[in-house]
Amino acid sequence: MRKTTNFDENDRELAKLARLLSHPARIAILRFLASTDCCISGDISNEIPLSRTTVSQHLNELKGAGLITGEIEGVRVNYCLDSQQIEKASASFDGLFEILKNNKPKQCNP
Repeated sequence: MRKTTNFDENDRELAKLARLLSHPARIAILRFLASTDCCISGDISNEIPLSRTTVSQHLNELKGAGLITGEIEGVRVNYCLDSQQIEKASASFDGLFEILKNNKPKQCNP
């Protein structure tokens, strides 16, 4: 039994998403996809300072998490953001940070 099962399902999902986003290449890929309508995986490797193979691995991680979709067109794959999953992820992080922002401790010793 893993100790993570002792935590709330929402917290486990948020932690999983945070781990996914902990690599700057994945953030750069998401930013690039946000700046385009759709793109071909080869185009992404031209924008990210990593090999095509490494970019492909990061794309697979993002796709596995549902943050992006990929459609095969011949020998190429077009990747796009999954707006519903992005909205869900955003709401999860917003919920956490809203709690953190609104925490007003009675007394705090610096």
